[in-house]
Amino acid sequence: MKLKQLQNLKVIDQDITNEEYGTYCDKRTVEQLLNYGLIILDKPNGPTSHETVAWVKKIFGISKAGHSGTLDPPVSGLLPIGFGEATKALAVLLLGPKEYHALGRLHSLPSNEKLKDVLQQFKGKIHQKPPQRSSVSRQTRIRTIYEIEVIEQKERLLLLRILCEAGTYIRKIFYDMGEILGPGATMIELRRTRVGHFSEDSNLVKMHDLVDAHALWKEKGDDSKLLKIIMPIEHALSEIKSVVIRDSAVDALCHGAQLAIPGILEISPNMTRGDYVGIYTQKGEIVALGEALLSESEIVENTKGFAFQTKRIIMAPNTYPKNWRSRTIVNK
Repeated sequence: MKLKQLQNLKVIDQDITNEEYGTYCDKRTVEQLLNYGLIILDKPNGPTSHETVAWVKKIFGISKAGHSGTLDPPVSGLLPIGFGEATKALAVLLLGPKEYHALGRLHSLPSNEKLKDVLQQFKGKIHQKPPQRSSVSRQTRIRTIYEIEVIEQKERLLLLRILCEAGTYIRKIFYDMGEILGPGATMIELRRTRVGHFSEDSNLVKMHDLVDAHALWKEKGDDSKLLKIIMPIEHALSEIKSVVIRDSAVDALCHGAQLAIPGILEISPNMTRGDYVGIYTQKGEIVALGEALLSESEIVENTKGFAFQTKRIIMAPNTYPKNWRSRTIVNK
């Protein structure tokens, strides 16, 4: 099935991919996914995010894995973990919103009107200073709260759903609400329910299910469960614009070249300068992340010149054959 981000692209030119090189991203083996794959783990409360990733690495016997968006030890919920080269693409998930379900206790019982008014004050852009025990510099910063609503209330216990910008401190929201109400408020429990476009409905896997699926693969050679759990890293990139390139341009980009117009086959419509993009092979494999140097109309109207600047190389060099003479020029 064609990736969401590679559908309805604007065709600049046409070419045929060589089936001898690369792998269609939805046809990867477990071994390949352990270098270009992603899981959405349901982190339990207790361990740190770093400890959780270390357990996953130990389960699979791999040396490289990383997560997107730290969860404090008491916090549970979605923790995207990338394997191998896929770790280089995880930062894209920080561009999207995050959703939390937070349980807190109000130190007094406000009226419904007062509570509604206070919640309204936390919609939009808010100023936050990280708590004292935070690992980041305690500088006041601005974060956006897209949505905040009461899911359930039982006297002074309050369950909130909060959709917010990455880097928002939910505990601080409860603290600041308490300051406005007067007597104070304390967060009791927190769960992350969404990261970017991934939610609890997005193939969320618990640690024991991961262990069972791995054992089934290793002991019986049955990879069916793991292939359902580990998804191609390309699924994490569906919210940014896309560029499809010729096979002959792939290895040059993997060696640090910039992408010139002759190497481009398709682009997302309405491309503008400065857009952050994923650069793909014709098989749907992510090659690199880049920044548009030209708009859609400029790419269409010209036959040469650099169109995209490579920002982060994902694909390992020599996956596709070398077909270039310069480290800085990509051509046919």
